[in-house]
Amino acid sequence: MLIDTHCHLDAPEFDADRPAVIERARRAGVGIIVIPAVMRANFEVVRDLAHATPGACYALGIHPLYVDRSAEADLDALDAALTAARGDPKLVAIGEIGLDFFVPAFNTPELRERQERFYASQLDLAQRHGLPVLLHVRRSQDTLLKHLRRRPPIGGIAHAFNGSFQQAEQFIAQGFALGMGGAMTFERALQIRRLAAALPVEALVLETDAPDIPPAWLGRGPDGHPRPARNEPAETFRIARVLAELRGLETDVLIERCAANARRVLPRLVHVLNRPGSA
Repeated sequence: MLIDTHCHLDAPEFDADRPAVIERARRAGVGIIVIPAVMRANFEVVRDLAHATPGACYALGIHPLYVDRSAEADLDALDAALTAARGDPKLVAIGEIGLDFFVPAFNTPELRERQERFYASQLDLAQRHGLPVLLHVRRSQDTLLKHLRRRPPIGGIAHAFNGSFQQAEQFIAQGFALGMGGAMTFERALQIRRLAAALPVEALVLETDAPDIPPAWLGRGPDGHPRPARNEPAETFRIARVLAELRGLETDVLIERCAANARRVLPRLVHVLNRPGSA
């Protein structure tokens, strides 16, 4: 079974044709889609969408690029939402959380400190509620790891991972799988492709980050020039095929192994698998 471990299915880019997007994913063999929240305002949106979509599940969290528009009280609201959803089989993680030191506007001392404060608080919530996390990782690997080491293992997925081999090993040692998606499909993405080929297959999961990070085949028009393109969860299959080629595996074998990895790091996926409507 294909599992898209990171897809913003609630994004406005899908408002015009969301049912068709979901149907294309189903026809492509995607049995589970994990929908992470990014801020308090879409907690209910992702929850309701997950419940309305067979095979979908969700995570609740505050994204590092949304901390500038989030209040401290939103962390209390997240705690309350997690408590209220304690018995919800479709809640599988806390996310999307993490740190982003790539975007210049967020790489100021003030916003770096605010990002770290929100990140640390949400790691504490993950411990309190016994949930894994979906981590946003952009030029912030070492700082993310610093906070993880201060706590008992939490585990989860390091989404769209693009660090060094040594950093990858440290996330794996902390109980994380690494998300492989559209960036890996570009031949010029040498570091990501090296990681995808060399790391233990047990450390990898599939993702799209749709509508973002479109794979190589969506990034250019017929004339060969770059064009804006919307990513979709249906692309999980072709992403899996690229990863299988890099590793010298049959695609169906790679898909099943990545699905097993996703179930290991997001244990609540078993509840989604056992619900009617899951592929």
